Amino acid sequence: MVVIGAGFSTISSASDEASLAKADKQSKYVEVVLTPGESLWSLAAMLADNTQIAAVVADIVEVNQLKSADVAAGTRLLVPTN
Repeated sequence: MVVIGAGFSTISSASDEASLAKADKQSKYVEVVLTPGESLWSLAAMLADNTQIAAVVADIVEVNQLKSADVAAGTRLLVPTN
């Protein structure tokens, strides 16, 4: 029984850590909807200084699990808050 209890404890702990990681990710990002005429690059330009636009685009692609930076209007995206 001790082994089973330890197994449940580990699963519970892992589940709690996953929940905390998800909450942390959501707190650093806000959801936006891409409007007609916008691109990830124009969105990133509004969020970053001129030297970090490519890094912000890469971050948006990664956090939203996109295959590329080409996205359609109406797409909901998580973008960094700062």
